[in-house]
Amino acid sequence: MRGLVWRCGDLALDCSERTLVMGILNVTPDSFSDGGRYLDREAAIAHGIRMVDEGADIVDVGGESTRPGSDPVPAELEAERVVPVIEALASKVPVPISIDTRKASVAKVALAAGATIVNDVAAGADPDMFHVVREARAGLVLMHMLGDPKTMQLEPRYDDVVAEVKEFLRERLEAAELAGIEPERLCIDPGIGFGKTLEHNLALLHHLDELLELGRPVLVGPSRKRFIGTLLDLPENERLEGTAGAVAWCAARGAHVVRVHDVLPIRRVLGVVDAIARSNGSGAGAGSDLGASA
Repeated sequence: MRGLVWRCGDLALDCSERTLVMGILNVTPDSFSDGGRYLDREAAIAHGIRMVDEGADIVDVGGESTRPGSDPVPAELEAERVVPVIEALASKVPVPISIDTRKASVAKVALAAGATIVNDVAAGADPDMFHVVREARAGLVLMHMLGDPKTMQLEPRYDDVVAEVKEFLRERLEAAELAGIEPERLCIDPGIGFGKTLEHNLALLHHLDELLELGRPVLVGPSRKRFIGTLLDLPENERLEGTAGAVAWCAARGAHVVRVHDVLPIRRVLGVVDAIARSNGSGAGAGSDLGASA
């Protein structure tokens, strides 16, 4: 989709030139893959800087786990975890900082601390979220989730998962725009692993092109997810290759942003996938702008 821009504060991210990488920074004790690893403030800041050095286009900071079965965290504790990290990173890295929260009160203080994107897994369920985003002129990710993290994996059912997720995201885009948020500030996420079975996840990934029809950047977060573990029979810390395969598929199918833990290897994967996707397929011009042959 040529010329597709995602506006976040005063920044305009070009989502048509290449696939953007959102690096995951969980400042939590209980996230499914790296819980506790970056709960220490200095460790979190150092990891955020490292991800940018490795090629992250966005750093997504979260203070509440949304893994299946997780309990909500009080807003005060969530803010206490993320605000100092966001403040430090906003002054140290040249890329946008995202706050991964479903609470408007946490989003408000995170945006004041220097974040310019709200990554909302509840897609504006908090009645104050759209107001907070509009007032800060922030970017907003609207994600589909069936139920809430505590219950979302308890026998999720759909008649047509692709059609239902698409319609939900269409409705949330319309609601955000009616609340006064500019369309160019909105991004959508099908919510891989959030209230979906293996078959639901595979169907959504196979039909990503359906979501492109909504006209906004599509973000996908397959990193280390359970569906990869099920397909490969591997634990969370051995799912890099599976994540890379899912990311390559998403990029080839038109996803604009991928949310991942392992920035450097995924950036390398996307360097190849994006080059192939942008080529004209003619095979002409060995010394073209995609690089001369060795």
